Amino acid sequence: MAKLGKRTRAAREAFAGKDDVTVEEAVALIKGNSKVKFDETVEIAMNLGVDPRHADQMVRGVVGLPNGTGKSVRVAVFARGPKAEEAEKAGADIVGAEDLMETVQSGKIEFDRCIATPDMMPIVGRLGKVLGPRNLMPNPKVGTVTMDVEAAVKAAKGGEVQFKAEKGGVVHAGVGKISFDEAKLVENIRAFVGAVSKAKPTGSKGTYMKKIALSSTMGPGVSVSVDNAVTE
Repeated sequence: MAKLGKRTRAAREAFAGKDDVTVEEAVALIKGNSKVKFDETVEIAMNLGVDPRHADQMVRGVVGLPNGTGKSVRVAVFARGPKAEEAEKAGADIVGAEDLMETVQSGKIEFDRCIATPDMMPIVGRLGKVLGPRNLMPNPKVGTVTMDVEAAVKAAKGGEVQFKAEKGGVVHAGVGKISFDEAKLVENIRAFVGAVSKAKPTGSKGTYMKKIALSSTMGPGVSVSVDNAVTE
């Protein structure tokens, strides 16, 4: 078994016995034990009572975090003509059509969010095997297949976060930076949990939210009281 470093041991000791705490307590604990030299991301992991292999149990959605993510998001847009110009003016990092498709097919993916106008989907559809596994495939359900390119680009740049239940029913996302003040992180976390709560699928039976944990990029996780987290 690998020997733990001093920072890791200290963090684990500080977190010992801290289970099902409030969101506020968890944020204070995470911030107080961040000792690395970079601005860590505060991450949330939610275990849901769903099996995403079944269509009526898929959890998917998007939420605009009130205080942003603190992360610079690179946005690619599949569009032509006036809509391509609209995307560029809105701040998209990459705009194209067949040329962008070829770039992606070559393995060069230099973006974190992909948006497309509806007429581009026959082209984008060819990239399913490349974009799908990376959760980059445009989807009308989360507003990334749209004619309102300007709004979609600005939302992506402004702190909008997509979420999707992965294998085992786990939803994972970054909800801010360790440098954010505690109140802003708490607000972001509650907004994210609220969005996942509202996305409860019709096929979900029994307990929907089973467990919620928060952590920093390099730190251990702390479990949060589900009842506290979903309180408005």
